[in-house]
Amino acid sequence: MPAYPIKTCVVCGEEFELKPSKPGFANRCRSCSEEELSDAGAKSDGWKTDKDAHAARREAMRNMLYRKDS
Repeated sequence: MPAYPIKTCVVCGEEFELKPSKPGFANRCRSCSEEELSDAGAKSDGWKTDKDAHAARREAMRNMLYRKDS
């Protein structure tokens, strides 16, 4: 059985084993990593649902990529 390194969480100070299958950050325990990942997902949902922003972004990219320089 491999011995995993013992790390200390930078957020809460709790010690945890750093396993290869652990989700999240290597310097945070499982619970602090899950909180950070769930908070990041909630913040990014705002721009994902904005269809007007997507349309404007697509048009700008199309104009930059395919414009004809004379």
